[in-house]
Formats: sequence, C-alpha cells, structure tokens
Amino acid sequence: MNARFYLLILTGCLIIATGCNQEEKKVTPPAVVIKKPELTAPFRFHKLIEVSPGRDFDILSWGRGSATTGAFLILHSDSLGKKYTTTTGDLDGAIIDVYNSDMDMDGNPEILIHAKAKDTTDYATIYAFEFNGGRAQKLDFPKLTKSQKKGYRGNDNFYTKEGYFMREFPIYSGNGKEAKPTGQKRQLQYGLRNNNFTVKQLSKDSTDVNTAKPVAKESAKISASEKKTKSTKKSEKHTTEKKHKKKHRKHRSSD
Repeated sequence: MNARFYLLILTGCLIIATGCNQEEKKVTPPAVVIKKPELTAPFRFHKLIEVSPGRDFDILSWGRGSATTGAFLILHSDSLGKKYTTTTGDLDGAIIDVYNSDMDMDGNPEILIHAKAKDTTDYATIYAFEFNGGRAQKLDFPKLTKSQKKGYRGNDNFYTKEGYFMREFPIYSGNGKEAKPTGQKRQLQYGLRNNNFTVKQLSKDSTDVNTAKPVAKESAKISASEKKTKSTKKSEKHTTEKKHKKKHRKHRSSD
C-alpha cells in the first residue's frame, strides 16, 4: 500500500511539472522584428546624418517617371537655433551613399553625395556642399585627370579617413568588353583648402610605370645611336685602310 501511495504522488508531480512547462512555453512572447520604414514614391533614397546634438541633415532623392534622373534634397535641421533650410539640385543616376566630413577643420560640415549612373563614362559623380550656419556653398569636386583615368572602369569605393575623403577603384587593361582587371588599385586622397579640393595619389600603379616608358625608349635610342657610331667608325677605319693599301701599291709600282 505504501508503494502504491508513493507511485500516485510521483505521477501527480510529473503531471503538475508538465503542465507548468506548457504554461511557461505559452507565456514566452514572440520575437519582435523591426522593419526599416519603406520610402514611398516619389522618394527613392534617405539617409540621416547627425553632425552634433540638435543639428541634423536628411538627404533624400526623388523623382517620378525615370530611374536614372531626378533630384536630391538636403534638409538641414537646427533644432537648437530653430532654423530649417533646404538645398536641392539635379541628380544624374542613383545615390549610392552620403558622407559627412570636415576636411578643412573649420567647424563647418561638408556633405558629399555619391551617385552612379548606368550609362556614363564617368561612372561616379560627387555632389559636395559645405554648410556654414544656414547657408550651403556648392563645392566643385575634381574630375579624374587623363593619367588617373587610365584603366578606370568604375567600381569606386569612397570613404572618410583621418580627415580626408578617400577614393579607391580597380585598374583594368584593355578597352571595352575586352578590358580585364590587373589586380591593382588606384587610391586618391582628397582634402579641402579655401573651399577648393586638393588631390593626392597615394598608390603606385600603372600611372607610375607609364612615366618610365619614355626613359626606356630613350635608352633604346641611345643604344641605336651607339651602334650607329660604332658602325660609322668601323666603316671609316675600313675606308682608311683601303686608301692606305692603294697608296702603298701605287708607291711600289712607281719604284
């Protein structure tokens, strides 16, 4: 009888434990998935940049009827000074990303918009502005020079580093569809001085190799010139020896 009594108690405990586990499972709240709010037409892109507490920049692109052209908006909110300004402009291509910097360290932030068009020879376009209070000044971002553009096929990577705006892209050899990556990258460093961009190439690539080509050609010219000089000297020597022998024969005949 005692064994049956303990068996009943054990069975009851198991039933209670199972019920508790089931209740605990039911009480567990479901995982909450936070979705990023989707932009509705005509807006295509949005990024918020907080420069300082109460000083924000909302960068947007918008437009209807075309995916490759449109306009951009830079909404500057100064909630502490209660000032709100809008900067807008035409946009060629889609915005890839937006960067914030202060390259000249004057306390006025620069907003740089990176856009990329599908059909263009320049591939990447930068729209740059410096904001001084509520006023926006447009900055002319420099285009790639002929040497910097050699082997360029897009795929730009922009980022900020130690107060500079950096640009990297792979170098290709060949033209058109036959162009193939060389495995090298060109790296450019942009700074700002008196609201004008400065550019410095940090990488050593085919641009440097090309400068050595004229030297090689010059060496080839020197070698050819040396060969020609030696050949001339040899010819002159042969002519002199021939004249000397002829004169010697004539002298012997007269004897």
